[in-house]
Amino acid sequence: METGKLPVARNPRRVRSVRPVTTEHSPYDPAANLDTEERMVALLEAALEDGHPQVIAAALGAIARAQGMARIAKETGLNQKSLYRALSGEGNPELETFIKVVRALGLHLHASVMA
Repeated sequence: METGKLPVARNPRRVRSVRPVTTEHSPYDPAANLDTEERMVALLEAALEDGHPQVIAAALGAIARAQGMARIAKETGLNQKSLYRALSGEGNPELETFIKVVRALGLHLHASVMA
């Protein structure tokens, strides 16, 4: 074979076309990485530090999904579908819902003076 030339197939009918490989991507779910209580607490603390209601709701939702939304719904007496909606990034849970979920998650919130 000469240098710089590509090899040519001897029988062009036998050359198969190569299909492109397609992969499906799932959206990132932070609940997948909340496998310890420390990680759950760190996420909620960061969200509370951020201060945006949607960020706090989304963090609480991720923690609830990690622990099992069905269990949280049962313990709070709230509808599971409503919890998913309220604890999404677009949700805005009422304070009563927030407190019920925090308690069902076994978390304790406290206040401190800002430095």
